[in-house]
Amino acid sequence: MNGLLADQAHINHPVAVLNEVSKHYGSGITKVKALDNLNLTIHQGDYLAVMGASGSGKSTAMNILGCLDRPTSGSYQLNGLAVEDLDDDALADLRNQELGFVFQQFHLLPQATAIENVMLPMVYAGISAEQRREKATDALARVGLAQRTGNRPNQLSGGQQQRVAIARAIINQPALLLADEPTGALDSKTTEDVLNLFDDLHKQGITLVLVTHEDDVAARAKRVARFRDGHIVDITTQH
Repeated sequence: MNGLLADQAHINHPVAVLNEVSKHYGSGITKVKALDNLNLTIHQGDYLAVMGASGSGKSTAMNILGCLDRPTSGSYQLNGLAVEDLDDDALADLRNQELGFVFQQFHLLPQATAIENVMLPMVYAGISAEQRREKATDALARVGLAQRTGNRPNQLSGGQQQRVAIARAIINQPALLLADEPTGALDSKTTEDVLNLFDDLHKQGITLVLVTHEDDVAARAKRVARFRDGHIVDITTQH
């Protein structure tokens, strides 16, 4: 394989693969199939929007992708690693090193500054204090908050707080960034700003999965997966 083809193969390698994944709650007549033999592959550089009604299985799928829950059956590979074989400590390490999370609520520490919030995942990754500060400063600049490193959350707008949360999510250069209704608590102008930031991060090579109820938010993604009754009923390529 020549250099160009090798590079292309690396760029498009599968980051996350769900194979025949099912998730059941309860047993017998009370058993609920949140996911039913789900198959999904997310490649490096993908930008996938996930849509579906409440109870469709999209949140369960996100929890499994984020190693926050385990499938009842089937397999999940993250960067080639069989996730279902890992113990709880290994899963926690994997979440910290390979995954970034952005939620509707920002989950920032209220007494910590922006830079301290962003540095937090690196504490658990064993990175030195000097490197943590340098990397966090760069990450905040990347999301347009170079002048806000010393501000606490109550000194920042909702959009700025979400940008801090995004900087924290990408600080360890995750293989996969998971965003669950990240614009749900934002006004339309701030939503546009945050979506533009996601567009920029995607152009920089970040692999992104975003759950949303909004068609105009999903329109920014490369692909849209629609969930119903524990299945993906449609995947549409948009760009």
